Amino acid sequence: MESKIEVLSTVKIQQSPDLYKIVDALNRNLKDKDLMFGLALDPQDENIAVFTIYRT
Repeated sequence: MESKIEVLSTVKIQQSPDLYKIVDALNRNLKDKDLMFGLALDPQDENIAVFTIYRT
């Protein structure tokens, strides 16, 4: 069984301490729709967060 993850969208936004709460809520509520959400710091600028939407 092969798992294919497709990137649907990526956006860079201003980092905020509570962003992870939004990503967590989205992941908990939309996993049954085959969606997954990610959040990472931009390697060049730690004040920028990279938000990514995946289809699983």
